[in-house]
Amino acid sequence: MDNKKSFDAAIMEAFTDRPLSGNAAGVIFLGSNVFPTDVACIGIASELKHSETAFIRQLSPVEFEIKYFTPVCEAALCGHATIASFSFLRDSGVCGTGGTGEMLVHTTAGDIRVTVEKDSVWLDMARAETLFEVDNKTCRELYSAFELPYRADVNGLVPKAVSVGLTDIMLPVNDLEELSAAKQNESLVSEISRRLDVTGVHMFCIAHDEYAAHCRNFAPLYGIPEECATGTSNGALFHYLSEYGVTGSSPVRFIQGESMGRPSIIKARLDGSKVRVGGSAYTLLSGRIQV
Repeated sequence: MDNKKSFDAAIMEAFTDRPLSGNAAGVIFLGSNVFPTDVACIGIASELKHSETAFIRQLSPVEFEIKYFTPVCEAALCGHATIASFSFLRDSGVCGTGGTGEMLVHTTAGDIRVTVEKDSVWLDMARAETLFEVDNKTCRELYSAFELPYRADVNGLVPKAVSVGLTDIMLPVNDLEELSAAKQNESLVSEISRRLDVTGVHMFCIAHDEYAAHCRNFAPLYGIPEECATGTSNGALFHYLSEYGVTGSSPVRFIQGESMGRPSIIKARLDGSKVRVGGSAYTLLSGRIQV
């Protein structure tokens, strides 16, 4: 007997409003159906071949449960896939009132609040905290791992581990030229990430344009040599820069993915004590998937 079911599915490009830019994510809307097995979800994510695919279960018009899967494992939380998911649900008229409003979302990392607006989706990060400053020996290794010269600080900024649910090393560099020139030693960055118990390295330079910073993100330990848009990492960067007092007025915009030919605009702001990350998304492909 064939027990297969079909669900609405899409390929969404998050943190952009145009095709072939931003960070692509798979979106599978299950309606009120239970989640497929982890093996099936990983298989679908592997087939779609994006860094994350979100599986969405609807509990009410304003309450959802989401699981995120890479092609190899489950991820506790994924910022760009959440932006993609609620852009899709809004455009489908599924969530809230006419597709907009405040949503409660249950994730493996905990419950988060998502605000769906006409042209943006905003989501809460987990509690923002600076965990530690990277020691000098490891700093030398980090800069060397990207073929960059070591500096004790960059205009007073030093490498630190920051978490908003996922932890990354915030790695400052001098300018756009240095940011673009970085060449990653994946095995060394993986080894350092494992040793420090972080997801990866979020490299940035302070901008003197319409953006607060230009960024690159590296997570080879998790099979992602470089990613063109990372909501959680930029939420962490917003917290890091706020502690230094250099973010300017909130909200701010970060740009990432330029070196990959996929520029992505990630917005961040402080809402009370919560760091929130937001952006738009573009529907590249939609249809049905049978599992």
